[in-house]
Amino acid sequence: MRFLYVLSFLLIGSGLISCSAYAQKSSFSNLIEKNGKIGIGTNNPDALLTVKGDIHAQEVVIDLKGAVAPDYVFEDYFHGKSNSNPEYRRLTLKETEIYLAENLHLPGIPSAESMQENGIDLVQQNLMLLEKIEELTLYLLEQQKELDSLKEKIEELNN
Repeated sequence: MRFLYVLSFLLIGSGLISCSAYAQKSSFSNLIEKNGKIGIGTNNPDALLTVKGDIHAQEVVIDLKGAVAPDYVFEDYFHGKSNSNPEYRRLTLKETEIYLAENLHLPGIPSAESMQENGIDLVQQNLMLLEKIEELTLYLLEQQKELDSLKEKIEELNN
């Protein structure tokens, strides 16, 4: 009787191990490890984790890796210079228009061709876009001041 228990335990155990090994093998068939790098959907991972295909995530947090957030735009505008990025200079709208006509993309932003060829570094791209949003905010503030000034002059002329 004891022999039957041991035999049935061994049979069930080996069956579970076989199923488990088969399930792991079949469910991870698109996963590869090569030279300490993991590839999903690729046989040639070129980074610590390379994914060729879609990624679905609820949230992604990306470290800045020492990159400077573009508060320097406001620092430069309100203080006359930026300590965090002393080389920064916001172009005038006229300078921006000339640049756009010549290059067909925003200054400081890679061209579509460059993005297609080199991909997009999400940290850098998000920081560049934030810089442009901050610049647009300042252009709008300047235009609003100009509009308010013109309204005052019109009211003075009407009185």
